[in-house]
Amino acid sequence: MHSDTVTLFLGGDVMLGRGIDQILAHPGDPTLREPLVTDAHDYVALAERANGSIPRPVDFRWPWGIALEILDRAAPDARIINLETSVTHRGEFEPDKQVHYRMAPENLPALEIARPDVCTLANNHVLDFGRPGLRETLAVLSGAGLTTAGAGGDAGAARRPATIPVDGGGRVVVVAVGMASSGIPWSWAATGDRAGVNLLPAWPGAARDVVDPLRQGRRDGDVVVISLHWGTNWGHEITRQQRALAHALIDGGVDVVFGHSSHHPRLIEVHRGRLILYGCGDLINDYEGISGHEEHRGDLRLLYLASIRADTGVLAALRMVPLRARRLRLERASTRDTRWLGATLDLVSRPFGSRITVTSGDELELEWDGGRRAGVARSS
Repeated sequence: MHSDTVTLFLGGDVMLGRGIDQILAHPGDPTLREPLVTDAHDYVALAERANGSIPRPVDFRWPWGIALEILDRAAPDARIINLETSVTHRGEFEPDKQVHYRMAPENLPALEIARPDVCTLANNHVLDFGRPGLRETLAVLSGAGLTTAGAGGDAGAARRPATIPVDGGGRVVVVAVGMASSGIPWSWAATGDRAGVNLLPAWPGAARDVVDPLRQGRRDGDVVVISLHWGTNWGHEITRQQRALAHALIDGGVDVVFGHSSHHPRLIEVHRGRLILYGCGDLINDYEGISGHEEHRGDLRLLYLASIRADTGVLAALRMVPLRARRLRLERASTRDTRWLGATLDLVSRPFGSRITVTSGDELELEWDGGRRAGVARSS
């Protein structure tokens, strides 16, 4: 960390269940209740049909691939991911859902190896196996020393911020919320006496429900991150309501809006000098080989490395490392894929005052109105 900045790794949806769970050392029950698929091994077969055979069992590093080396070199001050998978053998299939994700608790080292400082859980898969599954998920993560935010044994626990101490005495404060627009049922909401997720209503004053409690415990030097699971899975459209909520959060004192749920990266905006990632896209999943939405290139992933000024919360720089999922493992994206992704994000971000550029090292960087950086070549 530079003396005046905090660098955050922000990773989109990490889905280590279903097909990924089946290639690890301790695969759980592969039974599924999807309309077309009843066995998780079928997702492994789809990936192999697309890109070649996958050894089994793989070691716990396998799903992360080159990402682990990149993160170690980057040495971020805080690693924050959205864990969109229950970690349980317990519970029954949530009856009103078609897609369920779980990984065996014995495979937890596949998560631990990435050394996340916070796993956010306010999403539409953490209760796929009901409240018994959620309780085991929370117990397994806590037992491994992993910090969570966004779900808990009651509303107070689900809303409680996670804090990460950083060099120099500062903190990264993470609050995780989800919205029904991402597919979270309202019945999953945590209450005063019921376990669940921190579910945010979609109304104009909702931002106050998040930021008002934060003001009371905020310290000088805190960098406040809101993890927000919201919106549709595909496409680049951002609703006026989403944008208004993101702006209201920042106007209320949030420094970074860390959005996810979309299966591919979405536009980036900087509001009042602070970063809004409307959709980080998936980071790890088992979607390889599934047809549909090819125009969005869901196989391309990004590692987001945001440098934030510790004294103000203002964005100093955003670096993005493009990866590609192949054989259920992350590898470096090709130059061609990097340029395609850069041009696509540049096109959709320009109306919001942002530019995405491709560096000589085949990475992406953000330029924004009032904070443009020099020395990089445009992607388009």
